Formats: sequence, C-alpha cells, structure tokens
Amino acid sequence: MNDTAGTGAQGSAADRARWRRYLADERAEAVVYRELAGRRTGEEREILLALAAAEGRHEAHWLRLLGGDETGIPRADLRTRLLGWFARRFGSIFVLALAQQAEGRSPYSTDPDATPAMAADERIHGEVVRGLAARGRRSLAGTFRAAVFGANDGLVSNLALVLGIGATGVPASVVLFTGVAGLLAGALSMGAGEYVSVRSQRELLEASAPDPTAREALIDLDIDANELALVYRARGMDDAEARAQAARMVARVQAAGALAAAPSDALAVVEDDDEAIGTGLSAAVSSFLFFASGALIPVLPWIFGMSGLPATILATVLVSVALVITGATVGVLSGASPVRRALRQLGIGLGAAAVTYALGLAFGTTIA
Repeated sequence: MNDTAGTGAQGSAADRARWRRYLADERAEAVVYRELAGRRTGEEREILLALAAAEGRHEAHWLRLLGGDETGIPRADLRTRLLGWFARRFGSIFVLALAQQAEGRSPYSTDPDATPAMAADERIHGEVVRGLAARGRRSLAGTFRAAVFGANDGLVSNLALVLGIGATGVPASVVLFTGVAGLLAGALSMGAGEYVSVRSQRELLEASAPDPTAREALIDLDIDANELALVYRARGMDDAEARAQAARMVARVQAAGALAAAPSDALAVVEDDDEAIGTGLSAAVSSFLFFASGALIPVLPWIFGMSGLPATILATVLVSVALVITGATVGVLSGASPVRRALRQLGIGLGAAAVTYALGLAFGTTIA
C-alpha cells in the first residue's frame, strides 16, 4: 500500500481523486444491494444486506485515506448508477446478472492502496452474486431458453426466407405471402417441438424418480441386512454413506412402528431438476409467441407496401437490431460479455441470410 495512505491527509492529487471515485462507487454499490434486499425476504435479503455492509467497510477505507474529507466526491460511474436505477425499479435476475459483472470488474487487485482483503472481498462478492443469480436463472431457464431460441429462429429463418425469395425477382405479394406462411409454419412447428421436447424430458426424469409405494417396505426391512442401502448406492452414494443413511431411515421407521415416520422422499437421494426444465405448455407457448414475433420483423417492410431492394435493406436492418438486442440480453443474463454475444448472434444471423440471398440471386438469374 502507498506509504502515505495511512495518514489519511496525504497522497498525490491523482491518488486522492482515485480514492474519491472509489468511495463514490462503493456507496452506490451498497445502495444497489440495499435496494435489492428491499425486494427480497429471508435468506436472500440477509445475504444482500451483508454485501451492502461489506461495501460500507470498503467505503470507510477510502474515507479514512481521505482523512474524512468528503469534499469533491464525484458521482458514481455510469454503470453503477444505471445498476442502481434498475435495482430500484426491477430488482430482478437482470439486475443480479449486471451486479455479477460489476463485481468482476473491480480494480482492487492491482491498486496499491486497496488492501488484499478488499480485493479478496470483491472476488468473493462476485461468487455470492453469481449464486443468487443462479437461483433466478434456474427458475426461468426452461421458458427463457424457449423464448430466446424461438425469437432468434424466427428472426433468422424468416429473414433468410424472404430475402432468398425476394432475390429471385418475384412480385412483392409473393414475398409477403411466403413470409407470413413461414411465420405460421415455423411458429407452430417450434411450439409443438418444444412441447414434445420438454414433456419427453420430464417423462424421463419421472421414470427415474423413486416409486412412492416402495416406502411401504421400510417397516419390515432387516436393519442388519438393510436392502435400502443398495437403493442409495444405486442413486450415487458410496457404500459407507449409503449404509449409514439406510440404517438411520429404517431405525427411525421401526422405532416409531409406523410408516408416517418415513418422509415421502425416503428413497430419494437428489431432487429432480424440474424447475430448470420448465413445463411443456409454458415452453410451447413461449416458443410459439417468440418465434412469431421474431419472424414478423423481417416481413414488416412488405406488410407496409415496400418492395425490391429498399424492403430488403430495411428488413436486414430491423433484424440486425433485434439480433443485437437478443444476443446482448443473453450475454447479460448469463454473466458473459453482452457485446460478444450480440456480435455472435448478429454474425450467425446475417451469414445465414446472406447465403439464401445469394442463392436467390443465382436462381433468379437462371430462371430469367
């Protein structure tokens, strides 16, 4: 650490400006966590308030270096202020995902005036927020996956379809009819496919779940030759752990002399991940609606009477904007770089459209 930092009244002008900036950011981050805590209950609320308290300790460190002088404290950086704005109004998984990224950008690990404990705090805060965000990601994973895939497929497939058909030189009415047909066919196909996929996955998990009637055998099992241990071993426990768990369960049931002493999930070891899968109906509806909304965008120029190259250019621009938005959203919610995800989405979508447009031009020339 800077040798003059401990006096709190020294440090260069650049040092003190940096300390003031850090102080402002720590205060703003503490507000973000308190705002999020105000929208939570129970354990999540306690965790978020503990994070806010930690940011308060960091704030006190920079204030101490400044000798308690709070004059000239700037506003927090734009990212942190935006995060606070979102936290006050939404308090959602989106805000937690942004907070996760913010914690990962901490400069404390390379700053000579930040203590090693502060740098370690920031790294651990990122993992804490990641854990909180993971709860939200699990709850929306199935529906969100269907929504994102549906919108992206609608954008790319229908843009490729209308550009390919339009490039052949057919009348604008044919392009419009083709786009609308592609929208309906794709949306119905996506919805049906998503429903079958999710239902099939749930049925596979249900087939692996313990038979609820098998617990009736617990009261008559031999506690010394406990077959229940084999169940636990088959479900992933090691031998010693399985035997201990089985002995406890059978002893509990037999001591009470009633099956009521055994929990309904007595034969289970891990819970099914149903929440992350979603339901077949919700996934199907999301997939249908988002595919349709995505597929509508490239058709809009023809719906409003445009044709030829102007319609093609406008459709490409509209879809490009939508692809950037969906890609960035996925990046934010996954804790990854939104810019990189947006560019990846844009490149894939425009690449597919370019191929079909080139084929349309080729076929149009051949037909002519």
